[in-house]
Amino acid sequence: MSAADHASPAPATRRMPPMLRSALGGLAVAVPVVLVGVLILWLAPPYQVRIAFAGYVNLIIVVGLQIFMGNSNIGNFGHSAFVGIGAYFVAILATPVAAKKLSIPNAPFGLGQIVVDPAVAAAVSLGIVAILALLTGLVIARLSGIAASIVTLSVLIISHGVFINYTDLFKGAQAFFGIPTVVGLPTAIAVAVAALVVARMFRDSKAGVQLRASADDPLAARAFAVDVVRLRLVAWVLGAIVCGVAGVLYAYFMGAVIARAFFFQQVFLTLAMLILGGMRTVSGAVVGCAILSIGLELIRNLETGPEVLGVKLPEMLGLSGLALGAVIVLGMAFRPNGIMGRLELDELVVGWFRRRPRP
Repeated sequence: MSAADHASPAPATRRMPPMLRSALGGLAVAVPVVLVGVLILWLAPPYQVRIAFAGYVNLIIVVGLQIFMGNSNIGNFGHSAFVGIGAYFVAILATPVAAKKLSIPNAPFGLGQIVVDPAVAAAVSLGIVAILALLTGLVIARLSGIAASIVTLSVLIISHGVFINYTDLFKGAQAFFGIPTVVGLPTAIAVAVAALVVARMFRDSKAGVQLRASADDPLAARAFAVDVVRLRLVAWVLGAIVCGVAGVLYAYFMGAVIARAFFFQQVFLTLAMLILGGMRTVSGAVVGCAILSIGLELIRNLETGPEVLGVKLPEMLGLSGLALGAVIVLGMAFRPNGIMGRLELDELVVGWFRRRPRP
């Protein structure tokens, strides 16, 4: 045999490392996200840029929801609590003292006199989100089914109650204003891309695969020595941190936060997005968010009673809420796996090319 027969295989024939393949898959899903964002920055007027920013924040929230709910198959109604925690704590830490004298003049622990750099405030806020997620996750990770979902709902209700009633720190039902506006749509696009890559890498990791297997059959997973509680806890904390990042972006863009923005309306909106697109895939989060963001914007125009072809339509207030409910009910009834099913976008494309007849 010649020396060439013993040579190592060519680099092109070597298999790509799994995590690199997952990262590239996440980037592939992020390509349309970036392209749409660039077009909006280039062509859209300022008010549409604000609408687009809200859409990207919702996308990050849906991705955070997918990390836990999509992999564990446990209904999660508490993710908006961590969005609010992230938003409120950067508001408390980064808002100038003069504005805090108007918003929270009686802030405890001397927080009314403390101002830190927005980046430091974001890091501290996400640290608080991680700690609270760890504490709540220690309970939720040990539960399954409806019991776990009810506890996540309790997390949402408790957090909202604290925001509303602890007026010295969170200003209650009134808006907390004066937050420095230090981010824009480009930042939201970059963070959304990072969230998609992180979620995809977790989904394809050993922990993600084991967690999805435990969701399908917990007893069999435990029989194969899979630590279901630990995996659920990791997914819960990671998803909460991603949601907390969305809250930080929201506060730094809007310049104000209010408690009702992080309650049931946001929960049902992001849940509908994930269910419509398919909660078992990261691509489903993108597809569901895109469809509902565009669809609800059109529906809101109908709510005000616009004039179409010379005909004045009546006002249809509440139509957007009806549409959200219809998406959840019809999606679960007729397409329980969502539009994307169980395959990511890049997996569908590769499978399509493999099925094409060769010339």
